Amino acid sequence: MAKNTRSASKTATKKSAPAKAAAKKAAPAKAAPKKAAAASNSRSANRGGAASFDEASLLRELFIEELRDIYWAEKHLTKALPKLRKAATNPELANAFETHLAQTEEQIGRVEEVFEMMGEAARAKKCEAMEGLVQEAQQGIEDTPKGSNVRDAALIICAQKVEHYEIAAYGSLVQLAKTLGENEVATLLAETLEEEKQTDELLTELAVSGINISASQESED
Repeated sequence: MAKNTRSASKTATKKSAPAKAAAKKAAPAKAAPKKAAAASNSRSANRGGAASFDEASLLRELFIEELRDIYWAEKHLTKALPKLRKAATNPELANAFETHLAQTEEQIGRVEEVFEMMGEAARAKKCEAMEGLVQEAQQGIEDTPKGSNVRDAALIICAQKVEHYEIAAYGSLVQLAKTLGENEVATLLAETLEEEKQTDELLTELAVSGINISASQESED
């Protein structure tokens, strides 16, 4: 009877061996969640460094939207500059508006070139800011006497507000282009940015060198 018991015990031991082997083989599967966690941590680390593909895509969309905004602004400005030139009394100021009109037309061409470089259609989006600035310039003309230096001073103020908006817009576009790795685009837009800065400086020079002084001597009579 004892022999039969020992035999049964050995048989049970032999039968349990395959089960233990199967358990050992299955054990590595528990490591999978650790790998997944490591991958998740890696993605989190990437977010802290360079922009991910999705983030870059969102930044690109922002760039295109801002480009459409300034495209509309520049085209709208080409309609306003001839009015500013006509309203100006000082010949140098009138000439500055004439020169900037030609520059603005070239700048529109650059924006269209950037659209092409980015593989996008040249489409404008209404710029509420520029529309408001142009309306303010028109109001300045209406509120000041024709042929006066005060009107010229008002025109310079309005024109510099436009320039400051454009400087901010193009400065932002240049930096976004660099971040996106679009260095040729950044270089092209930087040309326009420099022109806007030069125009702003010219307007300041015209104001302080004579127009503001002459305007201070005019009376309401």
